[in-house]
Amino acid sequence: MKSKTWIAILVASFAIREAVAFAIPKADFPADKTESQQPQPIQPEFISPEELKAMIAKNQSLAVIDLRAQASFEQSDSRIKGSVHARVRKVAYQMRALPRDREIVTYCACPADEAAILAARALLEHGFKRVRVLKGGWRAWLDAGGQVESKPKI
Repeated sequence: MKSKTWIAILVASFAIREAVAFAIPKADFPADKTESQQPQPIQPEFISPEELKAMIAKNQSLAVIDLRAQASFEQSDSRIKGSVHARVRKVAYQMRALPRDREIVTYCACPADEAAILAARALLEHGFKRVRVLKGGWRAWLDAGGQVESKPKI
């Protein structure tokens, strides 16, 4: 007898649940929402070490942003010629005075350029138009014999 009671209670609860679910109006959502409709993060372009070397040699107007971790930056004696060090989380704020159409190149010492890509995305999202990531970062720059300068002593 008890099992019949439990079965009756279960059936009644399912019936009530379905009746309530049917009575509540559903929101008007597209039925076939695909991933392509989701906002995709901005994908910055890359620049090769050779291309950046040529730009620096021609004294082209550009901003080079060093995004190496603080410890990595402090352990190094040099940086890319003309670069400024910034933190990934504050790069858009630190570069706010730059013209939005100025060429900007970001680089880091990450294995897959992660910090440089994050910073480039932040700059692009804040209205900068010409932002690229140095492919291979600091290691690729040194391997290519890129122009370096001593860091200022603080």
